[in-house]
Amino acid sequence: SKVADLMGVMHYMEGMNLITVLELVPPTSDENVTVTDTEFNNVPVRLYLPKRAPGGLRRAVVYFHGGGWCLGDAGMKGYDHISRRMSNELNAVVVSVNYRLAPQHRFPVQFEDVYSVTKFFLQSKVLSQYEVDPTRVCVAGDSAGGNLAAAVAQQLLEDPEVKTKLKAQILLYPALQALDLDLPSYRDNAHKPILSRALMVRFWSEYFTSDPTLREAMASNRHVAAESSHLFQFVNWSRLLPVEMRKAHAYSGPALGAAGLAQRYPGFLDPRASPLLASDARLRRLPPTYILTCEHDVLRDDGVMYAERLRAAGVPVTHHHAKDAFHGATMFILWPLELAVGHRIFHAYTDWLKENL
Repeated sequence: SKVADLMGVMHYMEGMNLITVLELVPPTSDENVTVTDTEFNNVPVRLYLPKRAPGGLRRAVVYFHGGGWCLGDAGMKGYDHISRRMSNELNAVVVSVNYRLAPQHRFPVQFEDVYSVTKFFLQSKVLSQYEVDPTRVCVAGDSAGGNLAAAVAQQLLEDPEVKTKLKAQILLYPALQALDLDLPSYRDNAHKPILSRALMVRFWSEYFTSDPTLREAMASNRHVAAESSHLFQFVNWSRLLPVEMRKAHAYSGPALGAAGLAQRYPGFLDPRASPLLASDARLRRLPPTYILTCEHDVLRDDGVMYAERLRAAGVPVTHHHAKDAFHGATMFILWPLELAVGHRIFHAYTDWLKENL
């Protein structure tokens, strides 16, 4: 991808997205679940409907895949497997959303797509059509999808048109802030597999623009100007991380950058892109939350800080920290990339859903 990008053959993310294409599987029903590709509010979704009798109204999960807002698809083998497993084991309707991706589409398009689907699905007539209990609906997502799930849950609180309240939100190793990209987890795991610091910086910058100026500023952690420095209180890891995660790292606060970047690309200061920037008043209205973080992951501290802020706001939080896991671990439950840690993590959050949704 890097070589093709440098040669001008294709954009870096278009090259990376070949992984997605190779993993796509058609919507195939089985003895337990009916699977179809359709659209909700003109946004493509893959829909999973359990075949067994509901025995009353069903649960529902609206799921957003990961991939740094640039990659991924609900039809990838791993996501398809996870969605049909959730549908069957929870006897739940699962709506897996195919939101538009960067670099063709920038923030807030991805957020607007997933929000549009969620709002459409939460209508009484739609829930009734799929025999869904309006008191048992959640949003969920992994990585960039966890970012979108957190943002959707927050935005729904402000929407007077939405009468149905979410029962829960499930955030699997979510990306939750683009202000400080030099957290202890970014330092400790800068070169760990699956998601390096350089790749995460590239994902963040591509979410907003292909302008290399923003990417370079983010790489040096000098992209927030002085007039926005008050926002650092929401991502101050010296206050929000436990001692064992701060380790020997000293907090000095990020270096400040030029004002022009935020004026050209204000998205990285927007709570719809950085849910950790939400006020305490907004956070305290959120539903019960499940957060998974992995020790060997640049995004570890985002999830830990969000769990701390939610708890402080009075939100019931289950924070599962997997000390032996890495970013993307839940995808490693299929041969030939099958790991015990992937199965353990998958069972942990589906068991939580069985009890709390």
